[in-house]
Amino acid sequence: MKKVLILGAGMVVKPIVTYLLEKGFEVTVATRTKSKAEAMIDGHPNGNAVSWVVEDEKGLSDMVASHDLTVSLLPWTHHITVAKQCIAHKRNMVTTSYVKPEMKALDEQCRKAGIIILNELGLDPGIDHMSAMRIIDHVHGKGGKIDEFYSICGALPAPEAANNPFRYKFSWSPKGVVMAGNNDGKYLRHGKLVEIPTRDLFKNPFKVSFPEVGPLEIYPNRDSLPYIELYGIPETQTMFRGTFRHPGWCESIDAIKALKLITSDEYDFTGMTYAGMVAMLIGESDLSDIRAKAARYLGVAHNAYALDAIAWLGLFEDKPMNRAKTSPFEITSDLMIEKMELKPEERDMVVMQHIFKASYPDGNEEIIKSSMLDFGTLATDTAVARTVALPAAIGVEMILHGEITETGVHIPVLPGIYNPILDRLEDMNIRMVEEYGLPLSENIQ
Repeated sequence: MKKVLILGAGMVVKPIVTYLLEKGFEVTVATRTKSKAEAMIDGHPNGNAVSWVVEDEKGLSDMVASHDLTVSLLPWTHHITVAKQCIAHKRNMVTTSYVKPEMKALDEQCRKAGIIILNELGLDPGIDHMSAMRIIDHVHGKGGKIDEFYSICGALPAPEAANNPFRYKFSWSPKGVVMAGNNDGKYLRHGKLVEIPTRDLFKNPFKVSFPEVGPLEIYPNRDSLPYIELYGIPETQTMFRGTFRHPGWCESIDAIKALKLITSDEYDFTGMTYAGMVAMLIGESDLSDIRAKAARYLGVAHNAYALDAIAWLGLFEDKPMNRAKTSPFEITSDLMIEKMELKPEERDMVVMQHIFKASYPDGNEEIIKSSMLDFGTLATDTAVARTVALPAAIGVEMILHGEITETGVHIPVLPGIYNPILDRLEDMNIRMVEEYGLPLSENIQ
């Protein structure tokens, strides 16, 4: 029986544990809180729960050596430590995280060890790469060119659960969601390089209407330019990767950023109220009617929607924070987590869409759309957990069954990897619906 080591027991881990146990693998879940791992294993005879902390490198080495493959679902900062142990013990590895330069630098060592480290095998990144490459390879196979490419994804509350001013609830790494708001954006559109500094990230989002969901907004997702090479489309004049949000999020987070409420700069907040923090950050000493002062600082009306959202969070309240030295990011994100958690009876959803403009030697042009809408059933069975964990689970199964034989550091852009994974995901009702031959008016305007 093949043995799989899973590191971490966060919000997206349970589906991969369940899948691999059902497929007859022996699965060890190692995490700081052993009870979380035990709950995921749920008494299965082939499951093992281990209490382990990332500082325990000797324990990690022993576990990697005694398993056939390691899945790291830890924060990405720990992947290199795990990867080095996998190389040392010649054991394959899977992650759902972006490949950082430090990971890419291990490619030659992986090849020499005869192993694969397969990264970006989740939802975004993951399903986005695989479903995009299937269409890109199809167009290229017909002698066509990709002239424009938009790739957008969002993990959101289902419409009926989007019932707060931000129209958002957390179904995965809460701190990560808020922290992503501090990224810059960079993309190519109509042959022109567009660079969006972090202060403007949420200004002027694209707007679309998605079937069964309604209006959504799109803001840029980090640096899109490397995907021109990764996807093998040097001909494209547009390369844009973005994030879906319900209307309300972009406007509200833009104001929160402008008020410096998600900066990581540290201050001593001892004895301070929430209103006092806002006043300090915008250079006010008088705490009376802090909402009006924030409106003036932002240059918006007193009744602006974004100010309603900030007030709903409690950031204008003259209420003690009971915090010492910390950052506004920690305080604001803690408030958001407290008030915006997906409730047990509520559903989340994953919305993904690729939009291509393709042209062909005979002069024909078309818009191609590849779309996915996946709903969770409850907060304990989320769409984001399924769509992140199950691609990784299938990848693990394929590696251990010898269906993936590549060595080195990879992402899933090879047909021999992405076709079987996408096909098996469809068997579990996770599917991208592809539409060809659409008119040019169906492109993002």
